[in-house]
Amino acid sequence: MKFGKWLAAAAGVLALAACGQQAGNDQGAAQQGGGAGAAGGEVNLYTARHYDSDLALYDRFTQLTGIRINRIEGNADQLIARMTSEGERSPADVFITADAGALWRAQQAGLFQPVQSQVLGEAVPENLREPQGHWYGFSRRARIVAYDPEKVRPEEIDTYEKLAGERFRGKLCVRSADSVYNLSLVGALIEAWGPERAGQWAQGIVANMARAPEGGDRDQIRAVGAGVCEVALTNSYYYIRMANGEDANDRQVTSRVLLAFPSLDGQGAHVNISGGGVARHAPNRDNAQRLLEFFASAEVQQHIARNNNEFPASPGVQAPPPVDAFANFQAHPMPVARFAARQPEAQSLMSRAGWR
Repeated sequence: MKFGKWLAAAAGVLALAACGQQAGNDQGAAQQGGGAGAAGGEVNLYTARHYDSDLALYDRFTQLTGIRINRIEGNADQLIARMTSEGERSPADVFITADAGALWRAQQAGLFQPVQSQVLGEAVPENLREPQGHWYGFSRRARIVAYDPEKVRPEEIDTYEKLAGERFRGKLCVRSADSVYNLSLVGALIEAWGPERAGQWAQGIVANMARAPEGGDRDQIRAVGAGVCEVALTNSYYYIRMANGEDANDRQVTSRVLLAFPSLDGQGAHVNISGGGVARHAPNRDNAQRLLEFFASAEVQQHIARNNNEFPASPGVQAPPPVDAFANFQAHPMPVARFAARQPEAQSLMSRAGWR
């Protein structure tokens, strides 16, 4: 969905109400009973993460605290529209999504309140959170390159700049400009290079496309394996998931396709986050902060890394298998809030370059 059109999702707000589900484990909470960690009550979570493995986290939180989680699911734009429509009556306590740009849009809509927490401050590096504490990242994903090692040398793709060069004319696969992951990457390039140079890069990417943008990141990786293109932009966790999943065809593809971590100005690969914040009108603010702190804990960061193949946000949290094999890359230190705020400019720039 284009940045300027996200409010159009408000039309689907009422239909989204059916998505609400109870994720608390009442039996586990009862067993926890009056233990030292039990707080009781509830917390209303609006989440754009749709992973079955997250259900275990909700149960774990209830077991530890006695707090029941009421879950509402939707994509980020639907949930932002819903919270905007609900206004001061919104029951939302916590909003969680993937991509810093979506978190920034929620902040711009006035949907967060700042949280100052020693737990969050120690768990989440400064560059992976909003400076005033409106939202925090708890996992990272790198936007990098899948390539055919029989056709491409690693030194040909060791920078993002080289992807737009003549070497890859007609040899690049990439998803559409509407992808928030591409918007964030281009936003980071605007922040680092300025709009003129970033615009030239986007024009080079368009010139290098082997086909019109289509599909998701896994489709780009499969296209490299099929010989449609030699290189493709992808998020790290899609490749890792394919390489370690149950689909034999995808495992075969990743046996022929490798990952490269290009550098932005010699400072490392672009990274984005999954994260969240406490809703502005949270009726259960204390419980909301506890849930956010829980998501930033080492236990949860490792769980997400193990099950969703994202990287932990905290440098002090060891990456578990299978992501540990890819975790020792240099990550660019750019604050995610800076490129998140560049997404509207990135959308316009990519459109002018002909990136559809």
